[in-house]
Amino acid sequence: MHPAPGNVVASPPPASSWAKRAACLLLAGLAACGAEDRASRPQKVMVFAAASLTAAFGALEQAFEQREPECDVELHFAGTPQLVLQVREGAPVDVFASADEANMQRVVDAGKVVGAPVSFAENRLTIVTAAGNPKNVRSLADLARDDLRVVLCGPEVPAGRYARQALQKAGVEVASVSDEPSVKAVVNKVALGEVDAGIVYVTDATAAAAQVAAVPVPDQHNVAARYPIAVLGAGRAHALGERFVAFVCSPDGQTVLRRFGFSPP
Repeated sequence: MHPAPGNVVASPPPASSWAKRAACLLLAGLAACGAEDRASRPQKVMVFAAASLTAAFGALEQAFEQREPECDVELHFAGTPQLVLQVREGAPVDVFASADEANMQRVVDAGKVVGAPVSFAENRLTIVTAAGNPKNVRSLADLARDDLRVVLCGPEVPAGRYARQALQKAGVEVASVSDEPSVKAVVNKVALGEVDAGIVYVTDATAAAAQVAAVPVPDQHNVAARYPIAVLGAGRAHALGERFVAFVCSPDGQTVLRRFGFSPP
């Protein structure tokens, strides 16, 4: 049967055309789902922090993420010189918290800092021994005893430099059996019984109170360590980095730091 004159019967599109339309609709749907997934996924802010900040910054991370649910704080801890090296080599870091001002200045001089660093905490030194202090260490002078194996951080590490300054103030010469890369490494060696004593920060001894004993360093020999923090330009979450720094310096952030033995700057 032929169509009536004047009527036009449309031919169905070829199968290849339908396939192209279906593929386009599928791709559009996947793109929309991907955009929605990215929008609902927390944005990461990468934070490099000195090893002595491990426990305190873990607590700050939790508090900040509760306040900023769209944020996922990614913490990386190591000895400050190690972190500086990675930052200077271009690591995509949003925030850097240093254990001293000298190492922060190296990052500033490399043009990595956005704005000016801000001091957010202070720390002090203490002697650590095995739990129960079996060697009866009572002062910096005891660390010079022949029967003691003593370990310090390396002189390039802030805690190692401060420890040597404290010993010099006390007129004590100590030969470190090994120069460790971080305060955590010193605490671990003491806790495991590999050495008899070491010098770390008060906060490190507090965090490891179940494994080591702390012997105070008197004020006249002690050294105050000031911690600066800064937003870096190489990161991908600049605005969140600024908010994290603001939180660390805020009254709520300072309350967390005091809980771990840090003093206000």
